[in-house]
Amino acid sequence: MKAVAVSVDAYITGFPPATQAVLKQLRSVINTTARQAEEKISYGMPAFTLHGKNLLYYAGYKNHVGLYAIPNVKEFKKDYSKYKTSGKGTIQFPLDKPLPVTLIKRIVKYRIQQLTPKT
Repeated sequence: MKAVAVSVDAYITGFPPATQAVLKQLRSVINTTARQAEEKISYGMPAFTLHGKNLLYYAGYKNHVGLYAIPNVKEFKKDYSKYKTSGKGTIQFPLDKPLPVTLIKRIVKYRIQQLTPKT
């Protein structure tokens, strides 16, 4: 059984270099899009929180990286069709394809909007 990482950096360095590169890119895209979000390890994987609520999680695997808590709404259906998804808010990005940065930014912005208190 793999040891649970105590930090996001430790989590990422536990993967082969190719996976690390994609995880670092995904982390950077989320960080720059959700500047007010805080990073932590939750459920054994990197997570971002905003206003005390979970914004997104991500994780590395042998052949893909996963992004969790994605919006399961009509406006993203066409974008999601290129990737393996689950009805529970998960999308998988294969390691052998470029990370869809524009889509990830849209997902992050949508989640920020969902979690930002209305004034």
